[in-house]
Amino acid sequence: MLGVDSSTQSVKVEARDLATGDVVAVGTARHPATTPPSSEQDPRAWWDALTEATAELGDVRGDVVAISIAGQQHGCVLLDDAGEPVRPAKLWNDTTSADEAAALVASFGAETWAKRTGLVPVASFTISKLAWVAAHEPDALARATRVMLPHDYLTWRLTGEHVTDRGDASGTGWFDPTTDTVLDDLIEAATGGWTGAVPRVLGPDRPAGPLTAAAADALGLRAGIVVGPGSGDNMGAAMGLGLRAGDVAVSLGTSGTVFAVSATPTHDAGGAVAGFASATGSFLPLVCTLNATKVTDTVARWLGTDASGLADLAMAAADDPGTAMLVPYFDGERTPNLPDATGTFAGLTNSTTREQLALAAHDGVLCGVLHGVDALREVGATVDGRVFLVGGGARSIAYRQRCADLLGATITVPHADETAATGAAAQAAAIASGETPDDVAQRWNLGAGTDVVPAHDATDRRPLYAHHAAQACTT
Repeated sequence: MLGVDSSTQSVKVEARDLATGDVVAVGTARHPATTPPSSEQDPRAWWDALTEATAELGDVRGDVVAISIAGQQHGCVLLDDAGEPVRPAKLWNDTTSADEAAALVASFGAETWAKRTGLVPVASFTISKLAWVAAHEPDALARATRVMLPHDYLTWRLTGEHVTDRGDASGTGWFDPTTDTVLDDLIEAATGGWTGAVPRVLGPDRPAGPLTAAAADALGLRAGIVVGPGSGDNMGAAMGLGLRAGDVAVSLGTSGTVFAVSATPTHDAGGAVAGFASATGSFLPLVCTLNATKVTDTVARWLGTDASGLADLAMAAADDPGTAMLVPYFDGERTPNLPDATGTFAGLTNSTTREQLALAAHDGVLCGVLHGVDALREVGATVDGRVFLVGGGARSIAYRQRCADLLGATITVPHADETAATGAAAQAAAIASGETPDDVAQRWNLGAGTDVVPAHDATDRRPLYAHHAAQACTT
């Protein structure tokens, strides 16, 4: 089984044994760097990176029987009649479409958007980016005959099929995850009547198609193997963790996310909770922040160290955190919706130490993300199950320990580093074998990991952060 995680920064390819779920080979390749607020990539670079990463698998490629893609959500890929991009893809963390998002909300009202799509448009969502292209580059939109998400583009390169799944479709802003319906009137409102095609939405157990001969030749795989429907990276991570109803995942990467599995849809007119669908037929309410590990990387650079060194500094301040706190809106922010915001250190004194600044950086990122747990609870999601910490930040000793300390609860750090790629592999296995992803997750023992228990009671740091964050929202 081949699972792919095509993220903002890189692509990771993971080959797993169908029977045991054991990892038999991995490959990685970088994507072009981006710097918000304008964050764009050429989709063809994702394909080049996928071919490079897959080549690292070596002879294992001959044994692959199915492949599935998990990809960064919300990006806007526009192709012409020849299948070539008409412009670079706008990514989820491109905030230049904030004005278009506000106009879309004003046109229908936040309550209507939340009820019809589970979302309230912000700059991150695909429909806002499509509206931006319509307003600023109408000639490019006129040349475009189809729009797709990043994972859809790679699925299209694999199969030639213009398809998506309900999980990733639920992040576009033109899809109702409750009825699994594309809402054409919202696309018309965003574009002024563009007549291009959106992807056909597949059910969780429907393959996208067979791997084409051309794609097989490029990747070194066998033509005709099954290609799963794929999904967004967060949906892939949920499958990779084997999340059950009530379980919560906290993900720290370029962005920070909190999501939970729900049997029923959620609607939040305030816009904090995105009422996504899952990749398995249920729902995946999610809260996303723009600012996560890039913030601590930046603070580490300021303090003359690296991410590991900053984590060591932070742990040295756990017994005496002081009053320093960071509101980490370095790239603007999505939750709360403050695209033009900047970061703020607060509570600094002449006695503030490097160690306390390092701790404030980690706590600021985590408090911003963990606010999402409260937001999920407020919209009716059950969040009383297991808590998983995933993403690149989960490898940090400071992020691990402070997540448990700030929550006041035991968390689990899965043994598998790349849960989105693992989830894509589980989906591929389910499509190939006729099982459900939950069956595969149980058989593969997905979600097993290291438990981290609280070492300090840091729960009082969260109200302190909320106070400073509220001040940032009013300035």
